Amino acid sequence: YPIVMIILAWSGYLYTATVESNNYLDSVQLILAVVLLEALALRWLLVVRRRLSYEAALERHRMASETAQSAPREPGREPGGEAAEPHFEEPQAELSTLSADTRALIRFSLAFVAVIGFVLIWSDTLSALRVFEDQVLWSKTVSVGGEQQQRPVTLLHLGLALLFAAGTWVLLRRLPSLLEIILLRRSALSAADRYAVTTLTSYVIGAMGILLVLGTLGVSWMHLQWMAAALSVGIGFGLQEIVANFVSGLIILFERPIRLGDTVTVGDTDGVVTKIRIRATTIRNWDRKELLVPNKEFVTGRLLNWSLSDPVTRIVLVVGVAYGSDVEQASAIMTGIAEAHEHVIDEPPPVVTFDTFGDNALTLTLRAFVDSVDVRMSTISALNRAINQAFAEAGISIAFPQRDLHLDTTRPLQIELRRSATTPDARAKRTTAGDAR
Repeated sequence: YPIVMIILAWSGYLYTATVESNNYLDSVQLILAVVLLEALALRWLLVVRRRLSYEAALERHRMASETAQSAPREPGREPGGEAAEPHFEEPQAELSTLSADTRALIRFSLAFVAVIGFVLIWSDTLSALRVFEDQVLWSKTVSVGGEQQQRPVTLLHLGLALLFAAGTWVLLRRLPSLLEIILLRRSALSAADRYAVTTLTSYVIGAMGILLVLGTLGVSWMHLQWMAAALSVGIGFGLQEIVANFVSGLIILFERPIRLGDTVTVGDTDGVVTKIRIRATTIRNWDRKELLVPNKEFVTGRLLNWSLSDPVTRIVLVVGVAYGSDVEQASAIMTGIAEAHEHVIDEPPPVVTFDTFGDNALTLTLRAFVDSVDVRMSTISALNRAINQAFAEAGISIAFPQRDLHLDTTRPLQIELRRSATTPDARAKRTTAGDAR
């Protein structure tokens, strides 16, 4: 390219060679700036991901240390000795571990900036680009100083509208990953908060993108009034459920009666909230089956949220011991087992009550609070196993249904033997057998 410019200058086209050389230098600088920005952005993301991985590894190390210290002492270890510290390695983050969506968003954004820059740099010299401005597709009416004027909508506006639509689509697909990485740096934000922020941001970007595309094509609110009127009629008849679910979805994201990761009960289904979309919310039950619930059900219906404001839940274990067992000893054993479990909290403390004299057992009920819904079932199973083993060692019998048969011994026991009715064929067989003997 420099050789071409030298030839142009030697041929007398000095001004053209000067302008083209300046444009060429500006283009090279733009390319270098885009490459540098891409490297800096990827490096920043790499540092952020590495820092997040490091903090997660430190948290796992802390939990492992606490578990090792609270574990029972192994045989052969001195009473005063400390538990061996778990092996910990500093995590190494690689560029390949970054989100593909985030990298794609960065590259698309930089490519968009590069295209706009090239157009601005070469627009004065490339007269072919003005052809798009000469192709008028339709006209739009604008108000200037209180007067209505006609402005052309050209092929260039159509290309810009397509470019804006593509950019909006890419942002809707890729931006949540970038926001997730940025919001992860704020430890105060939970997963549900980050999901709400990314979802609302996607809605705002989608609305702004639609308005930008329509404005570029010359579509104003005056042109949309008839569409709004038709839409209102459709809402009144067939679309009211869809609109109600959409509005309910916005209410859920702002008011947050349910959040991503909450354990809920809807009807006869228990599960975890995995997705909150525009129309419906996805709940995955314990069989890993996904239930789609319209958002309106969470706003107008009854909902049981196990972990909305407090993850602590109560568990109830009913144990029946045989008549004649030491109730005080059994209650003390159950209380001690509950207090020793790692997931049973100290306040409120576990309580064992003697509820009733059953038909076959003395009913004892253990009520305790666990620190998380996630460990509810495992804690119940562990407590049941520990209670069964402790009762067996203490000689306390777990009751089971029994029936007593009482015989009247004050008078002789009468026994009656009755011959059952037989058919003629059976009597003939017995007669034949007697004759043979």
